[in-house]
Amino acid sequence: MAMEYPLGAEKAIEIRDLKKSFDAKDYVLNGIDLAIPKGKITVIIGFSGTGKSVLLKHILGLLKPTSGEIRVLGRNLSEMDVAELTEFRQHYGMLFQYAALFDDMSALENVLFPLREHRRSMPKAEMRRIAMERLKQSGLDEKHYHKLPSELSGGMRKRVGLARALALDPDLMIYDEPTTGLDPVLTEMVDNLIVSTHNLRQGTTSIVVSHDLYAAFRIGDYIAMLNAGKVLLTGTPQDFLNSDIELVKKFVSKGVHKA
Repeated sequence: MAMEYPLGAEKAIEIRDLKKSFDAKDYVLNGIDLAIPKGKITVIIGFSGTGKSVLLKHILGLLKPTSGEIRVLGRNLSEMDVAELTEFRQHYGMLFQYAALFDDMSALENVLFPLREHRRSMPKAEMRRIAMERLKQSGLDEKHYHKLPSELSGGMRKRVGLARALALDPDLMIYDEPTTGLDPVLTEMVDNLIVSTHNLRQGTTSIVVSHDLYAAFRIGDYIAMLNAGKVLLTGTPQDFLNSDIELVKKFVSKGVHKA
């Protein structure tokens, strides 16, 4: 079902009849049609095994489609070679499920890493200024900047991971199951952090891949639900509440009661 967009809204990502098979028999993605509007928070939800992670890898250009097309910021990812994809990925910021920080680097050094890799001509003082600014924006107290990940709490590590993801000033922010394994207090903190980060950076497109419908209702401008390798429904949280699709109603009920 097509997503209703605000009049004149730009699309950050357009996916057309995307199919992916790893064995030429079974399709993990079986005709995905999805458009993600620019400057909004879109949450991709679905039961385990519905293709969320595989779709995310296509958006990142880590997998190539068996057929179909995926355009990110107007570029067809399938037409890029490895070098072009590597360069293009500077448009992405990625907060991994468990932050994925470098264990032997301090919080500040973790945020400096992408700047050192991709902004080599930038003065070191400017790199440091940007890294500290991103950590501040992510809500980490300055007294923790020189601590190793093992010395930080789970919530602090998420903040460092977010600051690192923001280091290159990306057009697209992607959150992969950002609240998995967190207690309710930390879950709400991360949800609020996603929204505040998005609101702080006008024009940035945020994509959250999650199994948590409650979070989707709290933070999403739009929601896309996958099922059996297809998009079952896209729309606003209200569209999901009003849906007559039986599977959507079952999935939604938990989120409604929790809200």
